[in-house]
Amino acid sequence: MDIRIGFGVDFHQLAEERELWIGGVQIPHTKGALGHSDADVLLHAICDAMLGAACLGDIGTHFPDTAKEFKNIASKILLERTYELIGTEGYTIINIDTVLCLELPKIKPFIPVMQQTIASILFLNEKNISIKATTTEKMGFVGREEGLMAYATVLLQRT
Repeated sequence: MDIRIGFGVDFHQLAEERELWIGGVQIPHTKGALGHSDADVLLHAICDAMLGAACLGDIGTHFPDTAKEFKNIASKILLERTYELIGTEGYTIINIDTVLCLELPKIKPFIPVMQQTIASILFLNEKNISIKATTTEKMGFVGREEGLMAYATVLLQRT
């Protein structure tokens, strides 16, 4: 049995007049993540973890921020395409563990719908997707609410 682990991390600045998408869910807030796509930091970290585990490079290799076709694209589409990429290598996902770092807004109420959204895209049970959140206790760019970040670990199995 071939089991592989991957780790992903992503960062985005926060800016006014942007929508905030986290885990495939639009979160009401005064600021949103700045990026070429919808800048969903959580889904980007998961994509990188999946690609890393399958030894397929990173999200920028497959979906470069210089390509017009990815301008303002929903990260749910990038997650779907990443899932297809690992599938062509013969892998399925066993589980996903993530940590989201931001001061505000509090996302605990949104975690179940994030899990449902990700599970439906990746054909997983919601119990196999862990989403945790933390602050940086007002320290650094996250603490100053200049940006947010996410970490993801994915366990893959070759089918």
